[in-house]
Amino acid sequence: MSVKHPIIAVTGSSGAGTTTTSEAFRKMFNMMDINAAWLEGDSFHRFTRPEMDCEIRKAKEQGRHISYFGAEANDFEQLAHFFKQYSQDGSGKFRRYLHTFDEAVPYNQMPGTFTPWQQLAENTDVLFYEGLHGGVVDGDIDVAQHVDLLIGMVPIVNLEWIQKIIRDTRDRGHSREAVMESIVRSMDDYLNYITPQFSRTHINFQRVPTVDTSNPVSAKGIPSLDESFVVIRFRGLKNVDFPYLLSMIQGSFMSRHNTLVVPGGKMSFAMELIMRPLLEQLIENGKIA
Repeated sequence: MSVKHPIIAVTGSSGAGTTTTSEAFRKMFNMMDINAAWLEGDSFHRFTRPEMDCEIRKAKEQGRHISYFGAEANDFEQLAHFFKQYSQDGSGKFRRYLHTFDEAVPYNQMPGTFTPWQQLAENTDVLFYEGLHGGVVDGDIDVAQHVDLLIGMVPIVNLEWIQKIIRDTRDRGHSREAVMESIVRSMDDYLNYITPQFSRTHINFQRVPTVDTSNPVSAKGIPSLDESFVVIRFRGLKNVDFPYLLSMIQGSFMSRHNTLVVPGGKMSFAMELIMRPLLEQLIENGKIA
C-alpha cells in the first residue's frame, strides 16, 4: 500500500460487472479532476490467443486443465512487481491485450495479441486496475498487499455463467458446448484463484437476481439490474455512514451489521455514494504526503 501513490483495484471474472464499476470511477475521476492511470489485468496474461489455444490443447492431451483464471496463464509475479513499483514512485510498464478487431486495428495487429510494453504517464494521482487478479495471492506472491482499495464484483455463480454463456455465444461466436467446456475447464482455477480474493476485498458488490436462474444453460436472457438486488459487504473500512446511505438509497436495507442491500437499479448510484468519500480520502492523503 502507498499513501502517495494509491492503487484501486476492481477484481472479478469477465461479465461480473467490473466494466460498470470502471465507468462509475471514470465519471468520478472526471468530476473530481483526478488524473488516473488505467491498467487492464489482461496485460499480464502469459500467452497470446493462438498460444493459449495451443496450451489448452496440450493440457487436454495430458489430462489436465489450464485457464485464464490460473497461475499457469498469468504472470502474477510481474503484476505484483508492477503494483509495488507504482506504490513506490508512481511509475511502471504496461501493455494492452487486444480482444477485438476494433481494438487491434489502430495497432495494425490481430485480435488476441499484445501491444508493446510502454511506460505509464508521469504524475498520475492514482492507479486504477480492472481485471481478474487485483487481490490474488499465490504462495509468496501477494498482489493484494499493494492495493489501497480492493473492490470485488461478484454476481452469484449461476448469473455469472448466464452472462458468460450469452456473451460468448452472441458476441464472440462460440458454441454453447464450447462455452460450457470452458466453464468446466476453468472451475479448479476459479475456486483456487478467483474466489479467495473476495475474502480480501474492502467492499464486495454481489448481484443477486430475483428471477429464476436455476438452469443457466437454458437461459435466453440476462436478468436486468431492475430484476436484481445488490448485496454490498464492507470489511475493514472505518466511518461508513450506513444511516446516510439508507436515507439516500430508496429501498435499501441492512441484512447484517456490515452488509447493505440495495435495489439493482440503484447500484451505480450506491457506488458513487460509497466510493466518492473513500476516493477523496485517498487523494487527500496523497496530497498531504
